[in-house]
Amino acid sequence: MTWDNAIESYKTYLVLEKGLAANSIIAYLSDIQKLSRFIQIAFRLDEPEGVTYEMLKKFIAFINKIGNNSRTQARCIASLRSFFHFLMCEGQIKHNPAILLETPKFGRRLPHVLTVAEIDSMIDAIPLKREEGQRNRAIIELLYSCGLRVTELTHLKLTDIDMHKNIIKVEGKGSKERLVPLSQRAKTEIKAYLPQRDKWNTQGDAQKILLLNKRGDALSRVMIFNIIRLQARRAGINKTVSPHTLRHSFATHLVAGGADLRAVQDMLGHESILTTEIYTHLDDQFLRETIEQYHPRAHHNRPADEN
Repeated sequence: MTWDNAIESYKTYLVLEKGLAANSIIAYLSDIQKLSRFIQIAFRLDEPEGVTYEMLKKFIAFINKIGNNSRTQARCIASLRSFFHFLMCEGQIKHNPAILLETPKFGRRLPHVLTVAEIDSMIDAIPLKREEGQRNRAIIELLYSCGLRVTELTHLKLTDIDMHKNIIKVEGKGSKERLVPLSQRAKTEIKAYLPQRDKWNTQGDAQKILLLNKRGDALSRVMIFNIIRLQARRAGINKTVSPHTLRHSFATHLVAGGADLRAVQDMLGHESILTTEIYTHLDDQFLRETIEQYHPRAHHNRPADEN
């Protein structure tokens, strides 16, 4: 089987059997296409059969050399393992050369979060005189109040929102659906936005989508990123802020307030609770910073003199 045929079969497997999100499929296929070009140029091998562990190690070294960070390398290795495992299951190769590949070790970075006051300042900084102003308020509130991923937000349909039960149906990674409570604040912002939405000329599938641009088309992920960054600047927030920052803030504030970790996991759509547990570390960090800032013992290197 040639590289092209193998990659095309693998793509079908990712879409139909694994049910991965579009962005994940693009990333996995990009990694395998890079491998294909590298193997064909470096070793003149026109098919995956014959690829060895040593060849894959040289490819990973190449990926490292061109400046990819450890997280990108880890994803690339995951792609290789998945690809060659698929070929083994399909009987296209006799040995899996990726089975011994080790994922690079890297520290777990804690995500940036915003305070409630900072999020409110972003919303308050939105100029409501502009026709997209109320839509942008709804965007920020949905990201923060419901903890949505940016792709989940752009795909949100009018029919996904139940105003009576105060529930949103969300299609997450791998087309998995979950229900997330709709806060009263988010509900208010959506209701205020809908009259403006009705003025924009929508066509085709965009008629079903909640958040639109002024041309009546569905908003893109890039547009959402730009809106969030602009509002952070307007609010004078000197942090790196993205749509995911609001999702992290949603989870962090829940955990800090004593929410059950399993409930937070369900609302975020995490497959493993280990992913959700990062927010307990964020809460620990917040507690340490609170002590360092306010507790008198944190400001002294030695105990006070005893009388």
